[in-house]
Amino acid sequence: MDIINLCEQNSLVGQFMSEIRDKNLQQERLRFRTNIQRLGQIMAYEISKRLEYKTVGVETPLGVKQCNVLGDRVVLATILRAGLPFHEGFLSYFDGADNAFVSAYRKYFPETDDFVVHIEYIASPRLDGKTLVIVDPMLATGSSMELAYQALVTKGHPAHVHVASVVATPKAIEAVRQHLPQGQTTLWTCDIDDELNEHSYIVPGLGDCGDLLYGEKE
Repeated sequence: MDIINLCEQNSLVGQFMSEIRDKNLQQERLRFRTNIQRLGQIMAYEISKRLEYKTVGVETPLGVKQCNVLGDRVVLATILRAGLPFHEGFLSYFDGADNAFVSAYRKYFPETDDFVVHIEYIASPRLDGKTLVIVDPMLATGSSMELAYQALVTKGHPAHVHVASVVATPKAIEAVRQHLPQGQTTLWTCDIDDELNEHSYIVPGLGDCGDLLYGEKE
């Protein structure tokens, strides 16, 4: 499985990552959402370099020009709710893509301070032979991504899967390696943080991404 960490090279990704991590700047909710969208746009562009293209003749006012256009059939899938602005960033570049949505949440057990991930909802087109891009900002343990993938492939088996995150951990990366098809999966992230705390939140991470985007939930 290929793993691409965009922060390994200097680019505006580093600037946007510094802003979404900053606990003071995080109070500006619109800025936070915009930067998540920007990271989605940058990653969409990078992923586009690995897709298949076809040549078509485009008629201009003065003649015909051969242009390379996207040949892959792309499906953008996101895990609600934190994935929505990240997904919007991708969709603004892959504007002709089909879309899929999966609702996943952590169900906590207060007596043990443990949790399990539940899938409640899925809406997806057929995936057979298509390029599936699953976007989820925080790839902490990999459990949500594994279950989302298993839910999505009930709609068919894609030709290739791109897993896209803002922050990932080695534990989650290993889970993706184990549970998604080898040789047909590429993992993209803007940065990798090594630690998880006792609640399985990424450290240093950036906090609860969904709450920072939309406000705290009860």
